[in-house]
Amino acid sequence: MEVRRRTVIKGTIAAAALVGAAPSPATAAKPAQACTTPGGSDFPKVGGNYGNQNYSALRDINQGTIRRLGGAWVNRIEGGLTTGTNQSTAVAVDGVLYIESALGNVHAVDGRTGQTRWTYTQTRGTVTRRGVAVGAGKVFTHGKGSWIIALDQATGAVVWERQITGYGSMEKVAVTYHDGLLHVGTHDSNRAAALALDATDGSVVWHFWGAPGPGELGNDTWEGDSWQVGGATPWLHPALDPELGLVYWTFGNARGSNSSQDGSGRGGQNLFSSSIVAMDIRTGKYRWHFQSVHHNIWDMDNSMAPVLADVRIRGRLRKIVVYGSKSGMYFILDRTDGSAPLGIDEIPVPQEPRQKTWPTQPFPRQGGWVENEVVPQPLGTSVPGDPNRAVPNYKRGKLYDPFWDVPVLSTPGHGGGACWNHQSYSHNSGLVYTGYGYVPAAHSLSESSNGLRPPGEYQTGGVVAVDPATNRVRWRRRMPYSLAHGNGVLSTAGGLIFIGQPDGNLIALDAFNGRELWRFQCGAAISASPIMYEVDGTQYLSVYAGGTGIPYGDSAPRGDFLWTFKIGGTVEPAPAPPPPVVRRPVQGGPVEGSVVNNTVVLARTFDPATGTVGAIESTAVNGMAPTHLRVPGGTTVTFVNPADNVHAHGATQFFEGLFDIRLEPGESFQYTFNRRGEYFYNDFHSPRPTGKIEVY
Repeated sequence: MEVRRRTVIKGTIAAAALVGAAPSPATAAKPAQACTTPGGSDFPKVGGNYGNQNYSALRDINQGTIRRLGGAWVNRIEGGLTTGTNQSTAVAVDGVLYIESALGNVHAVDGRTGQTRWTYTQTRGTVTRRGVAVGAGKVFTHGKGSWIIALDQATGAVVWERQITGYGSMEKVAVTYHDGLLHVGTHDSNRAAALALDATDGSVVWHFWGAPGPGELGNDTWEGDSWQVGGATPWLHPALDPELGLVYWTFGNARGSNSSQDGSGRGGQNLFSSSIVAMDIRTGKYRWHFQSVHHNIWDMDNSMAPVLADVRIRGRLRKIVVYGSKSGMYFILDRTDGSAPLGIDEIPVPQEPRQKTWPTQPFPRQGGWVENEVVPQPLGTSVPGDPNRAVPNYKRGKLYDPFWDVPVLSTPGHGGGACWNHQSYSHNSGLVYTGYGYVPAAHSLSESSNGLRPPGEYQTGGVVAVDPATNRVRWRRRMPYSLAHGNGVLSTAGGLIFIGQPDGNLIALDAFNGRELWRFQCGAAISASPIMYEVDGTQYLSVYAGGTGIPYGDSAPRGDFLWTFKIGGTVEPAPAPPPPVVRRPVQGGPVEGSVVNNTVVLARTFDPATGTVGAIESTAVNGMAPTHLRVPGGTTVTFVNPADNVHAHGATQFFEGLFDIRLEPGESFQYTFNRRGEYFYNDFHSPRPTGKIEVY
């Protein structure tokens, strides 16, 4: 079925949408500011401008000068911290940078010298943060327990604090300030809402539920009372168009009674999960929506920070919103009414009645910008091989193939695509850029949370440039790491794009073809967006290198490096930290082969504290006893299927293809490992149990 214009609900139906109270007199309307005006001397909010374009009109740092770009200064804002979750992007206002640390402290740093001007020490505990808002002489940040905190912009002193309860957990989401209102999202809750708060005291002006209640628009898309645990959280900051008077929120997965993978008790499309919703910026009234995944059971929500742009499509200048991330495709929508100027088709997809799957899913007519099917590359061929290579023994599927109790492996996976990194629109090239990841995931009701990223798979990624006027890929560059988790893109008038990597390198690429032009080692993983600003006629590039555990866990190096660069900067790069481990690890720590007689027991768990093998046959992910065996080169390892197991089990070694064995209960197999390296294997009976032999 062709969809040329998505459902637009106006008039009396729109009036039925959930809204809160009218704004207070203190937040009366002010002259509108264009959402697509590029950043200049300031980078005043996360996303750069209200359209989240992450673009700078500054041009002194360009393709001709990039080789002379060097460190201007570095500030270890927490005195050398090497732990924690650092997902916050800095903002720059009037020559001062404002950044949150892993501890939740807020630092104001002189943008020219790198000296700390003031620090607010967090009193309400550590939570994940993604960026402050600056406005009305204040800096706004979060506190644990759903607190919003206003600080004096000049001193860091607390002006007010307010706890916001009843709308879901409030953290993770960068705070956005506009015209007396704070736009704040909630996350990871049974039911959640997009909020507008009065910036003078934090009181709620309006709210919009992701899962509507009885009598509210969209409630009939939820079976029974499933809306009460529907999730649909707005966990990334919105875009705003003050001229149209609209704010654009994206809402995440439907949760269901068990997990986001279980749709059996929540029949229907489940609005407004996996949707973008345009609301009145002053009142929260519904204007239009587009749902990118109907009845989502794959954790493939496109909960991104939407990007707004004005582009000429088929000869007509259109105000568009670029929407789409995890699924590896962009939906180009007219931001005035939600229509699709380039066409979106509802395509029939395979069904699973027990999951109450929706019969169709929307696809942009131009296709996606990343593959959506895993590759069955034979074992023993090149390693690592295709980035979408399937781990063996899993049932392979395409995007939106359903599942029940048997894991189905698909790509780009809920940790792939573009996830929660910031994307960028360049006024210079006319292209939209994003980093992305290849992280295939297996879904079934046996998996906890939002799916299994199979141990042993390679987690890599790339950068892609898409022309929003055509929704076609202009160029794509594969990279050694996933760039889907906080690795934001900055594009510039100098014909460059900047993106940070999990190995600590900040790199510059040619915006027109993706060729690498420059790199600098920042000392810790980068899970934030670079920004650009100007002080006293000098233009600077800045990035916070702190690191986070997604998707590389504790192997991603952490730090507290606030780096700033300028042409002619002389500060040397940081020492390179150990790079992240790109292969998904097994569950369980290393066990020396001598402790267990160089033996692996199939389909059994292992207790490292006592050195004992479980007594019950297991298909758990850690159902190899032990999962991680360390042996010196030349060791012969024995694989055993215990006689009291019911089923045949095996060991398929991937991707080198050294062995692929099937053992009946009571049988064993031996293999001698002569070459140093890591050798993963799983079980044909159920691929979930995965082990690794580390040869040293």
